[in-house]
Amino acid sequence: MTDIESDPQPPTFADLDIDERVLKALSDVGYESPSPIQAATIPPLLEGNDVVGLAQTGTGKTAAFAVPILSRIDLSQKSPQALILAPTRELALQVSEAFGKYSAHIPGLHVLPIYGGQSYGVQLSGLRRGAHVVVGTPGRVIDHLEKGTLDLSNLAFLVLDEADEMLKMGFQDDVERILADTPEHKQVALFSATMPAVIRKISKQYLHDPVEITVKSKTTTSANISQRYIQVAHQRKLDALTRILEVETFEAMIIFVRTKQATEELAEKLRARGFSAAAINGDIVQAQRERTIGQLKSGSLDILVATDVAARGLDVDRISHVVNYDIPHDTESYVHRIGRTGRAGRTGEALLFVAPRERHLLKAIERATRQPLAEMQLPSVDDVNAQRVSKFEDSITESLTSDNITLFRKMIEDYEREHDVPLVDIAAALAVQSRDGADFLMAPEPPPPPRREREPRERPPRKFDDAGNPKQAKSGAELATYRIAVGKRHRVVPGAIVGAIANEGGLRRSDFGHISIRPDHSLVELPADLADETLEALRRTRISGVLIQLQPDSGAPQGRPGRNSSHGGSGHGGSGYGGSNRGGKPAKSGKFNKGGKFRKGEGKFGN
Repeated sequence: MTDIESDPQPPTFADLDIDERVLKALSDVGYESPSPIQAATIPPLLEGNDVVGLAQTGTGKTAAFAVPILSRIDLSQKSPQALILAPTRELALQVSEAFGKYSAHIPGLHVLPIYGGQSYGVQLSGLRRGAHVVVGTPGRVIDHLEKGTLDLSNLAFLVLDEADEMLKMGFQDDVERILADTPEHKQVALFSATMPAVIRKISKQYLHDPVEITVKSKTTTSANISQRYIQVAHQRKLDALTRILEVETFEAMIIFVRTKQATEELAEKLRARGFSAAAINGDIVQAQRERTIGQLKSGSLDILVATDVAARGLDVDRISHVVNYDIPHDTESYVHRIGRTGRAGRTGEALLFVAPRERHLLKAIERATRQPLAEMQLPSVDDVNAQRVSKFEDSITESLTSDNITLFRKMIEDYEREHDVPLVDIAAALAVQSRDGADFLMAPEPPPPPRREREPRERPPRKFDDAGNPKQAKSGAELATYRIAVGKRHRVVPGAIVGAIANEGGLRRSDFGHISIRPDHSLVELPADLADETLEALRRTRISGVLIQLQPDSGAPQGRPGRNSSHGGSGHGGSGYGGSNRGGKPAKSGKFNKGGKFRKGEGKFGN
């Protein structure tokens, strides 16, 4: 196995014995020296060896296998010579586009992407015409194999790109089925970010004495990406994002959220505020998705609001900023998200929104990436207004060069003479007209309410209803018991439950009553009058990666003791910290101290 770190004198592409036509294409797109994975992988592939390459996304894997394939392709053979399997249609399109760029000086070479969501007609005509390189997703490749429309009998090169992702998505049987349909004697390259046992098994079974190459890096994120975070409460995210969009200079941006519904909602709110934004998610049909990404590439769209899955494989040169509007719960997702910018030597900006209860996730990201994120302050009202004035002045300067300036100058001069109105007033009136009644400057923020010194007072006794359930939260709201689908076997603690529910539902800690953690579920007391949209958001909330499916608790099953039983435990409906779970073991109990840490042994939250 070859481990690659940094080479003090890296080779150039000219040193790697690459076909001159491919070398010229690489020069055209601005590539001078190969990345570590390219420098280590291209020579053994040119020599005909099988290769296993372990490298993260964004390291240049596509060129690592595309360059040697194109250097050895035989244009006289019309049936497919190279098959590249990719886990998603987005990655298949990206790889296909890369082959197109690298083969720009090889006339007559045909590259064909085949993937689900595209009509069979386009793919069938491409296969009939003759495709030297086929880039496809496993499902659609199998469709063509079963229809007899894809002939792999003369295949010379097979690439499994992002093999671990393919297996995570359930394509193991499909991949092995395709491998079984390929000739025994072919060159195979397998690229993966990790090496789980099943990848090792496939490597041993289908690759012949492969050269193993691992790219070691000191960090999992690109050094070309500047990473910042801003601490902002959940309910102020939209205001913070709007201010950042007004003040920050960006070319194109991807904003990541957790859910499909959130992509549509946020894109609509941004459009209402005058920004050019669109959503992509798993429910959007492929044709619309391709139109949207085309608009992003061409510059007619500036902001894309996306989920992780929808943005997989997306590579657009214009993307200068990635915003994590919803912080990801795992560091791998964070790395993949910000990898949409700062690619191929370009610089990029990554912004992360962090709610106060999400700081532990920020710390986890910093530990995993081994890079501290710089804190960013929310742009002030003065910052926003100064930027608005500057853009207004720029628009005037730009309009002065318009072909219509002579026509409008004459109209205004005529108006000045007829109405005896100063030119400056006419210009101001036109500016007001262009705003369509909207306020030009952002209103100053209201001053915070004065803090009043409160005398210490005794805590009133908690009230309970006839069933023994507490009737009010600390905030004064009537409480109800809700059931969530995470419990002891998911290793949850009260702090995690409070943090997730408070963040996603916009609740305060004072809105919580008792929490009882059972083996396979938990019971949480929350305000009884939660809004429908809050309930819907909480049903979609995840804790420890599990969808909590929050719903009102139906109460204790018949025959089981409730809160007031002689056992002192908590029934299904009366969730006390000191209650008993279904297995008879004590439920986790405790309270949060003033520092926000959870202490065992108490049956309620501290102030």
